[in-house]
Amino acid sequence: MGKSIWFINDYAGSRYHGMEFRNYYFAKEFVKRGHSVTIISASFSHLFKKLPKVESSYSFEEIDGITYLWIKVPKYSRSTDPKRVLKWFIFTKKLYSLPLNKMDKPDVIVASPMAPFMVFPAYRLAKKFGAKFFYEVKDIWPLTLQELGGFSKLNPLIAAMGFAEKFAIKKADRVISSLKNYGEHLKVDLKIDKHFEWINNGIDLSEYKNRENLPKRIEEILPKDKFLVGYTGALGIPNDMKTCCEAAKILQNRKDIAFIIVGDGIEKQNLVNTYGNLDNILFIEPIKKSQVQSMLEHFDVCYIGWKKERLYNYGISPNKIFDYFYSGKPILHAYSGKGDLVELANAGVTVEAQNPQAVAKGIEKMVSLSDKKRQEMGQNGKKYVLENFTYEKLAEKFERLL
Repeated sequence: MGKSIWFINDYAGSRYHGMEFRNYYFAKEFVKRGHSVTIISASFSHLFKKLPKVESSYSFEEIDGITYLWIKVPKYSRSTDPKRVLKWFIFTKKLYSLPLNKMDKPDVIVASPMAPFMVFPAYRLAKKFGAKFFYEVKDIWPLTLQELGGFSKLNPLIAAMGFAEKFAIKKADRVISSLKNYGEHLKVDLKIDKHFEWINNGIDLSEYKNRENLPKRIEEILPKDKFLVGYTGALGIPNDMKTCCEAAKILQNRKDIAFIIVGDGIEKQNLVNTYGNLDNILFIEPIKKSQVQSMLEHFDVCYIGWKKERLYNYGISPNKIFDYFYSGKPILHAYSGKGDLVELANAGVTVEAQNPQAVAKGIEKMVSLSDKKRQEMGQNGKKYVLENFTYEKLAEKFERLL
Protein backbone atom coordinates (compact mmCIF):
# COMPACT_ATOMS: atom_id res chain seq x y z
CA MET A 1 0.00 0.00 0.00
CA GLY A 2 1.34 3.44 -0.95
CA LYS A 3 2.34 5.93 1.69
CA SER A 4 1.91 9.68 1.90
CA ILE A 5 5.35 11.27 2.08
CA TRP A 6 6.18 14.92 2.73
CA PHE A 7 9.59 16.38 1.94
CA ILE A 8 10.23 19.73 3.63
CA ASN A 9 13.15 21.68 2.17
CA ASP A 10 13.11 25.41 1.41
CA TYR A 11 15.65 24.85 -1.41
CA ALA A 12 13.83 21.97 -3.13
CA GLY A 13 13.38 22.66 -6.83
CA SER A 14 12.71 20.53 -9.88
CA ARG A 15 14.13 20.03 -13.34
CA TYR A 16 11.98 22.99 -14.42
CA HIS A 17 13.18 25.39 -11.72
CA GLY A 18 16.74 24.33 -10.94
CA MET A 19 18.61 23.09 -7.91
CA GLU A 20 18.17 21.45 -5.50
CA PHE A 21 17.10 18.33 -7.39
CA ARG A 22 17.49 15.53 -4.81
CA ASN A 23 14.00 15.64 -3.29
CA TYR A 24 12.42 15.96 -6.75
CA TYR A 25 14.21 12.87 -8.08
CA PHE A 26 13.28 10.74 -5.08
CA ALA A 27 9.68 12.01 -5.16
CA LYS A 28 9.40 11.15 -8.87
CA GLU A 29 10.58 7.60 -8.18
CA PHE A 30 8.24 7.22 -5.19
CA VAL A 31 5.27 8.33 -7.31
CA LYS A 32 6.15 5.58 -9.82
CA ARG A 33 5.99 3.12 -6.92
CA GLY A 34 2.48 4.18 -5.94
CA HIS A 35 3.24 6.62 -3.14
CA SER A 36 1.74 10.09 -2.76
CA VAL A 37 4.40 12.79 -2.40
CA THR A 38 4.25 16.43 -1.35
CA ILE A 39 7.30 18.69 -1.52
CA ILE A 40 7.08 21.79 0.68
CA SER A 41 9.53 24.39 -0.56
CA ALA A 42 10.11 28.14 -0.67
CA SER A 43 9.09 30.48 -3.48
CA PHE A 44 12.66 31.77 -3.85
CA SER A 45 16.16 30.32 -3.82
CA HIS A 46 19.39 31.72 -5.24
CA LEU A 47 19.85 28.27 -6.81
CA PHE A 48 16.68 28.49 -8.90
CA LYS A 49 17.01 29.35 -12.59
CA LYS A 50 13.26 29.82 -12.97
CA LEU A 51 11.04 30.93 -10.10
CA PRO A 52 7.67 29.28 -9.42
CA LYS A 53 4.55 31.38 -9.82
CA VAL A 54 3.40 32.16 -6.29
CA GLU A 55 0.60 34.64 -5.77
CA SER A 56 -0.35 33.95 -2.14
CA SER A 57 1.35 32.77 1.05
CA TYR A 58 0.75 29.13 0.09
CA SER A 59 0.42 27.98 -3.53
CA PHE A 60 -0.05 24.42 -4.77
CA GLU A 61 1.33 23.11 -8.06
CA GLU A 62 1.38 19.64 -9.63
CA ILE A 63 4.72 18.73 -11.21
CA ASP A 64 5.33 15.29 -12.72
CA GLY A 65 2.82 13.68 -10.37
CA ILE A 66 4.28 15.43 -7.31
CA THR A 67 2.33 17.99 -5.27
CA TYR A 68 4.42 21.08 -4.59
CA LEU A 69 3.42 23.50 -1.87
CA TRP A 70 5.30 26.76 -2.43
CA ILE A 71 5.62 29.00 0.64
CA LYS A 72 6.07 32.66 -0.19
CA VAL A 73 9.33 34.10 1.19
CA PRO A 74 11.36 37.28 0.53
CA LYS A 75 13.81 37.40 -2.37
CA TYR A 76 17.48 38.11 -1.81
CA SER A 77 20.29 39.12 -4.13
CA ARG A 78 23.02 36.50 -3.54
CA SER A 79 23.95 33.58 -1.28
CA THR A 80 25.72 35.87 1.22
CA ASP A 81 22.82 38.36 1.46
CA PRO A 82 21.62 38.73 5.10
CA LYS A 83 18.04 38.50 3.74
CA ARG A 84 18.76 34.82 3.13
CA VAL A 85 18.74 34.29 6.90
CA LEU A 86 15.44 36.17 7.12
CA LYS A 87 14.06 33.75 4.52
CA TRP A 88 14.97 30.76 6.73
CA PHE A 89 12.98 32.13 9.66
CA ILE A 90 9.96 33.21 7.60
CA PHE A 91 9.81 29.77 5.97
CA THR A 92 10.06 28.13 9.40
CA LYS A 93 7.33 30.33 10.87
CA LYS A 94 4.96 29.64 7.97
CA LEU A 95 5.33 25.88 8.45
CA TYR A 96 3.26 26.32 11.62
CA SER A 97 0.29 27.56 9.54
CA LEU A 98 0.15 25.19 6.57
CA PRO A 99 -3.22 24.75 4.79
CA LEU A 100 -3.55 21.25 6.28
CA ASN A 101 -7.20 20.90 5.21
CA LYS A 102 -5.99 20.85 1.58
CA MET A 103 -3.19 18.32 2.15
CA ASP A 104 -2.95 14.55 2.42
CA LYS A 105 -2.29 13.24 5.93
CA PRO A 106 1.41 12.22 5.97
CA ASP A 107 2.76 8.82 6.95
CA VAL A 108 6.35 10.05 6.76
CA ILE A 109 7.77 13.57 7.02
CA VAL A 110 11.32 14.02 5.71
CA ALA A 111 12.97 17.20 6.97
CA SER A 112 15.70 17.86 4.41
CA PRO A 113 17.05 21.29 5.32
CA MET A 114 20.10 23.36 4.65
CA ALA A 115 19.73 25.61 7.70
CA PRO A 116 18.09 23.28 10.25
CA PHE A 117 15.64 25.65 11.97
CA MET A 118 12.61 24.22 10.21
CA VAL A 119 13.08 20.87 11.97
CA PHE A 120 11.03 22.18 14.92
CA PRO A 121 7.73 22.67 13.02
CA ALA A 122 8.51 19.58 10.90
CA TYR A 123 8.79 17.42 14.02
CA ARG A 124 5.66 19.01 15.47
CA LEU A 125 3.75 18.13 12.31
CA ALA A 126 4.99 14.54 12.49
CA LYS A 127 3.77 14.27 16.08
CA LYS A 128 0.42 15.83 15.19
CA PHE A 129 -0.25 13.25 12.46
CA GLY A 130 1.45 10.29 14.09
CA ALA A 131 3.89 10.21 11.17
CA LYS A 132 7.48 8.97 11.09
CA PHE A 133 10.03 11.78 11.30
CA PHE A 134 13.12 11.47 9.08
CA TYR A 135 16.07 13.88 9.17
CA GLU A 136 18.07 14.08 5.92
CA VAL A 137 21.54 15.65 5.81
CA LYS A 138 23.15 16.76 2.55
CA ASP A 139 25.53 19.36 3.99
CA ILE A 140 26.52 19.50 7.65
CA TRP A 141 25.22 22.76 9.04
CA PRO A 142 26.39 24.65 11.05
CA LEU A 143 29.80 22.95 10.58
CA THR A 144 29.93 24.04 6.91
CA LEU A 145 29.51 27.70 7.91
CA GLN A 146 32.22 27.36 10.53
CA GLU A 147 34.75 25.63 8.28
CA LEU A 148 34.13 27.45 5.00
CA GLY A 149 32.58 30.70 6.20
CA GLY A 150 34.86 31.32 9.18
CA PHE A 151 32.01 31.68 11.69
CA SER A 152 32.81 31.14 15.35
CA LYS A 153 31.01 28.38 17.24
CA LEU A 154 30.10 31.10 19.76
CA ASN A 155 28.17 33.05 17.12
CA PRO A 156 24.49 33.05 18.24
CA LEU A 157 23.28 31.93 14.80
CA ILE A 158 25.76 29.04 14.77
CA ALA A 159 24.82 28.05 18.33
CA ALA A 160 21.12 28.06 17.41
CA MET A 161 21.79 25.92 14.34
CA GLY A 162 23.77 23.50 16.45
CA PHE A 163 20.88 23.16 18.90
CA ALA A 164 18.43 22.53 16.02
CA GLU A 165 20.78 19.95 14.46
CA LYS A 166 21.06 17.93 17.70
CA PHE A 167 17.31 18.19 18.31
CA ALA A 168 16.55 16.78 14.85
CA ILE A 169 19.03 13.91 15.16
CA LYS A 170 17.79 12.86 18.59
CA LYS A 171 14.11 13.04 17.64
CA ALA A 172 14.40 11.41 14.22
CA ASP A 173 13.07 7.93 13.59
CA ARG A 174 15.61 7.71 10.78
CA VAL A 175 18.71 9.78 10.02
CA ILE A 176 19.73 9.76 6.36
CA SER A 177 22.79 11.39 4.83
CA SER A 178 24.33 11.66 1.38
CA LEU A 179 27.76 11.74 3.09
CA LYS A 180 29.41 8.34 3.36
CA ASN A 181 31.23 9.03 6.64
CA TYR A 182 28.52 11.10 8.34
CA GLY A 183 28.62 8.64 11.25
CA GLU A 184 31.97 10.12 12.30
CA HIS A 185 30.33 13.53 12.71
CA LEU A 186 27.61 11.97 14.88
CA LYS A 187 30.10 10.11 17.04
CA VAL A 188 33.09 12.46 17.20
CA ASP A 189 31.65 15.98 16.91
CA LEU A 190 28.18 15.58 18.38
CA LYS A 191 28.81 12.66 20.76
CA ILE A 192 25.52 11.11 19.65
CA ASP A 193 25.28 7.34 19.36
CA LYS A 194 22.82 6.97 16.50
CA HIS A 195 22.71 4.87 13.34
CA PHE A 196 22.39 6.63 9.99
CA GLU A 197 21.64 5.43 6.48
CA TRP A 198 23.95 6.45 3.64
CA ILE A 199 21.86 7.32 0.58
CA ASN A 200 23.91 9.29 -1.90
CA ASN A 201 22.91 11.67 -4.67
CA GLY A 202 22.85 10.20 -8.15
CA ILE A 203 21.59 10.45 -11.72
CA ASP A 204 18.17 10.34 -13.34
CA LEU A 205 18.65 8.30 -16.51
CA SER A 206 15.47 9.65 -18.11
CA GLU A 207 17.00 13.14 -18.25
CA TYR A 208 19.89 12.00 -20.40
CA LYS A 209 17.39 10.92 -23.05
CA ASN A 210 16.44 14.60 -23.45
CA ARG A 211 20.01 15.73 -24.01
CA GLU A 212 20.40 18.95 -25.99
CA ASN A 213 23.27 20.08 -28.22
CA LEU A 214 25.38 23.06 -27.24
CA PRO A 215 24.57 26.39 -28.90
CA LYS A 216 26.67 26.89 -32.02
CA ARG A 217 28.29 30.03 -30.61
CA ILE A 218 29.72 27.93 -27.74
CA GLU A 219 30.79 25.06 -30.01
CA GLU A 220 32.68 27.53 -32.19
CA ILE A 221 34.74 29.10 -29.39
CA LEU A 222 35.95 25.82 -27.86
CA PRO A 223 39.69 25.31 -28.58
CA LYS A 224 40.46 22.78 -31.28
CA ASP A 225 43.34 20.25 -31.28
CA LYS A 226 44.13 20.81 -27.60
CA PHE A 227 43.87 18.69 -24.47
CA LEU A 228 40.83 20.17 -22.71
CA VAL A 229 40.54 20.21 -18.93
CA GLY A 230 36.93 21.14 -18.18
CA TYR A 231 34.74 22.15 -15.27
CA THR A 232 30.97 22.67 -15.21
CA GLY A 233 29.03 23.97 -12.23
CA ALA A 234 28.93 26.59 -9.51
CA LEU A 235 31.81 29.00 -9.02
CA GLY A 236 31.51 29.50 -5.29
CA ILE A 237 33.89 29.40 -2.33
CA PRO A 238 33.56 25.64 -1.67
CA ASN A 239 34.41 24.81 -5.32
CA ASP A 240 37.88 26.35 -4.95
CA MET A 241 38.37 27.11 -8.64
CA LYS A 242 41.23 29.43 -7.73
CA THR A 243 43.45 26.34 -7.38
CA CYS A 244 42.48 25.15 -10.85
CA CYS A 245 43.23 28.59 -12.32
CA GLU A 246 46.59 28.72 -10.54
CA ALA A 247 47.39 25.34 -12.08
CA ALA A 248 46.49 26.80 -15.49
CA LYS A 249 48.89 29.66 -14.77
CA ILE A 250 51.66 27.15 -14.02
CA LEU A 251 50.91 25.35 -17.29
CA GLN A 252 50.47 28.43 -19.49
CA ASN A 253 53.57 27.51 -21.54
CA ARG A 254 51.98 24.17 -22.44
CA LYS A 255 50.29 25.27 -25.66
CA ASP A 256 48.68 21.85 -26.03
CA ILE A 257 46.54 22.22 -22.87
CA ALA A 258 43.51 24.49 -22.35
CA PHE A 259 41.08 24.97 -19.47
CA ILE A 260 37.33 25.39 -19.98
CA ILE A 261 35.36 26.75 -17.00
CA VAL A 262 31.58 26.68 -17.44
CA GLY A 263 29.26 28.22 -14.88
CA ASP A 264 28.54 31.14 -12.60
CA GLY A 265 28.68 32.06 -8.93
CA ILE A 266 29.90 34.60 -6.41
CA GLU A 267 33.57 33.88 -7.19
CA LYS A 268 33.31 34.14 -10.97
CA GLN A 269 34.10 37.82 -11.32
CA ASN A 270 37.14 37.49 -9.05
CA LEU A 271 38.36 34.59 -11.15
CA VAL A 272 37.80 36.47 -14.41
CA ASN A 273 39.52 39.60 -13.04
CA THR A 274 42.54 37.61 -11.86
CA TYR A 275 42.94 34.96 -14.57
CA GLY A 276 40.96 36.26 -17.54
CA ASN A 277 44.19 37.44 -19.21
CA LEU A 278 45.57 33.89 -19.44
CA ASP A 279 45.21 32.60 -22.98
CA ASN A 280 44.82 28.98 -21.80
CA ILE A 281 41.62 29.62 -19.79
CA LEU A 282 38.20 30.11 -21.37
CA PHE A 283 35.27 31.17 -19.16
CA ILE A 284 31.85 30.23 -20.53
CA GLU A 285 28.45 31.31 -19.23
CA PRO A 286 26.18 28.73 -17.54
CA ILE A 287 24.50 26.21 -19.82
CA LYS A 288 21.26 24.28 -19.39
CA LYS A 289 21.36 21.06 -17.39
CA SER A 290 20.21 19.22 -20.52
CA GLN A 291 23.32 20.49 -22.33
CA VAL A 292 25.90 19.41 -19.74
CA GLN A 293 26.61 16.00 -21.31
CA SER A 294 27.12 17.68 -24.69
CA MET A 295 29.71 19.95 -23.09
CA LEU A 296 31.48 17.12 -21.24
CA GLU A 297 31.81 15.28 -24.53
CA HIS A 298 34.38 17.90 -25.61
CA PHE A 299 36.57 17.52 -22.51
CA ASP A 300 39.53 15.16 -22.25
CA VAL A 301 39.48 15.38 -18.45
CA CYS A 302 36.78 16.65 -16.07
CA TYR A 303 38.02 18.65 -13.09
CA ILE A 304 36.55 18.99 -9.61
CA GLY A 305 38.23 20.48 -6.54
CA TRP A 306 37.60 21.21 -2.87
CA LYS A 307 38.95 23.14 0.07
CA LYS A 308 41.35 21.30 2.35
CA GLU A 309 39.08 21.27 5.40
CA ARG A 310 38.20 18.77 8.11
CA LEU A 311 34.59 19.03 6.95
CA TYR A 312 35.36 16.73 4.01
CA ASN A 313 36.44 13.86 6.24
CA TYR A 314 32.72 13.06 6.36
CA GLY A 315 32.41 12.55 2.63
CA ILE A 316 31.12 14.37 -0.44
CA SER A 317 28.16 14.01 -2.79
CA PRO A 318 28.29 16.69 -5.51
CA ASN A 319 25.84 16.33 -8.38
CA LYS A 320 28.50 17.20 -10.94
CA ILE A 321 30.65 14.19 -10.08
CA PHE A 322 27.82 11.87 -11.13
CA ASP A 323 27.40 13.78 -14.39
CA TYR A 324 31.15 13.39 -14.90
CA PHE A 325 30.94 9.65 -14.22
CA TYR A 326 28.08 9.19 -16.68
CA SER A 327 29.98 11.07 -19.41
CA GLY A 328 32.61 8.33 -19.48
CA LYS A 329 35.39 10.91 -19.09
CA PRO A 330 38.30 10.52 -16.63
CA ILE A 331 38.30 12.87 -13.63
CA LEU A 332 41.05 14.90 -11.99
CA HIS A 333 40.00 15.22 -8.35
CA ALA A 334 41.68 17.75 -6.05
CA TYR A 335 40.50 16.25 -2.76
CA SER A 336 42.05 15.53 0.63
CA GLY A 337 39.03 14.18 2.52
CA LYS A 338 37.68 10.68 3.04
CA GLY A 339 35.25 8.67 0.94
CA ASP A 340 36.85 9.69 -2.37
CA LEU A 341 34.31 8.54 -4.98
CA VAL A 342 36.78 8.95 -7.85
CA GLU A 343 39.24 6.68 -6.10
CA LEU A 344 36.51 4.15 -5.20
CA ALA A 345 35.45 4.01 -8.84
CA ASN A 346 39.03 4.00 -10.17
CA ALA A 347 37.77 6.72 -12.49
CA GLY A 348 40.67 9.14 -12.57
CA VAL A 349 43.51 10.71 -10.61
CA THR A 350 43.22 12.29 -7.14
CA VAL A 351 45.69 14.95 -5.97
CA GLU A 352 46.01 17.09 -2.86
CA ALA A 353 43.34 19.78 -2.43
CA GLN A 354 44.30 23.47 -2.66
CA ASN A 355 47.68 22.60 -4.18
CA PRO A 356 48.07 24.15 -7.66
CA GLN A 357 51.40 22.38 -8.24
CA ALA A 358 49.79 19.01 -7.50
CA VAL A 359 46.87 19.83 -9.83
CA ALA A 360 49.29 20.87 -12.60
CA LYS A 361 51.27 17.64 -12.20
CA GLY A 362 48.02 15.65 -12.15
CA ILE A 363 46.99 17.21 -15.45
CA GLU A 364 50.36 16.50 -17.01
CA LYS A 365 50.03 12.91 -15.81
CA MET A 366 46.62 12.69 -17.50
CA VAL A 367 48.08 14.09 -20.73
CA SER A 368 50.88 11.50 -20.65
CA LEU A 369 48.46 8.56 -20.34
CA SER A 370 47.39 6.69 -23.44
CA ASP A 371 43.95 7.31 -24.89
CA LYS A 372 43.13 3.72 -23.97
CA LYS A 373 44.02 4.26 -20.30
CA ARG A 374 41.96 7.46 -20.05
CA GLN A 375 39.02 5.73 -21.72
CA GLU A 376 39.34 2.86 -19.26
CA MET A 377 39.16 5.30 -16.32
CA GLY A 378 36.14 7.01 -17.85
CA GLN A 379 34.32 3.74 -18.41
CA ASN A 380 35.06 2.68 -14.82
CA GLY A 381 33.24 5.81 -13.64
CA LYS A 382 30.27 5.19 -15.92
CA LYS A 383 29.97 1.58 -14.76
CA TYR A 384 30.23 2.67 -11.12
CA VAL A 385 27.46 5.26 -11.36
CA LEU A 386 25.11 2.97 -13.30
CA GLU A 387 25.58 0.15 -10.81
CA ASN A 388 25.26 2.24 -7.65
CA PHE A 389 23.83 5.72 -8.13
CA THR A 390 20.81 5.82 -10.40
CA TYR A 391 17.85 7.37 -8.58
CA GLU A 392 15.85 4.25 -9.37
CA LYS A 393 18.27 2.16 -7.28
CA LEU A 394 18.69 4.82 -4.61
CA ALA A 395 14.90 5.12 -4.26
CA GLU A 396 14.64 1.35 -3.68
CA LYS A 397 17.05 1.76 -0.76
CA PHE A 398 15.15 4.80 0.57
CA GLU A 399 11.79 3.05 0.17
CA ARG A 400 12.89 0.21 2.45
CA LEU A 401 13.22 2.75 5.27
CA LEU A 402 9.59 3.85 4.91
